[in-house]
Amino acid sequence: MIGAGTVLTEGQVEQVRTVGGTMIISPNANTRVIAASAEAGMVSLPGVVTPTEAFAAIEAGATALKLFPAEGSSPATLKAMRAVLPKDMRLLPVGGIAPDTMGPWREAGAAGFGLGSALYKPGLTAAEVGARARAFVSALAS
Repeated sequence: MIGAGTVLTEGQVEQVRTVGGTMIISPNANTRVIAASAEAGMVSLPGVVTPTEAFAAIEAGATALKLFPAEGSSPATLKAMRAVLPKDMRLLPVGGIAPDTMGPWREAGAAGFGLGSALYKPGLTAAEVGARARAFVSALAS
């Protein structure tokens, strides 16, 4: 699956669709961007922090929700949101996730994680990125 991140406008959704992208990742819950993605048959993963944003994103057609920035939230927040959101709506903490912090998020109901600089930073070698990836996979397996 190919997509784009930090998509902020409906025009950007169209640009991604035009080049064959099928996934839109946004840092916010812009309902116009979510609806444009859904109408184009694309996966929409908007960022949310509150249940209000989450419900608006779901109503607009979000495929799953990223709790962003997770480092400004907590597993307790995710657990509380899980209690009120539809059971089949996946929540993915994104931002500040590390192999040693995944356990509490998983216990709170995280369906997965979004990774960024904890996995890759400019200047890292392929071997370093591979080692980081293996640490995440190992943390998921435990």
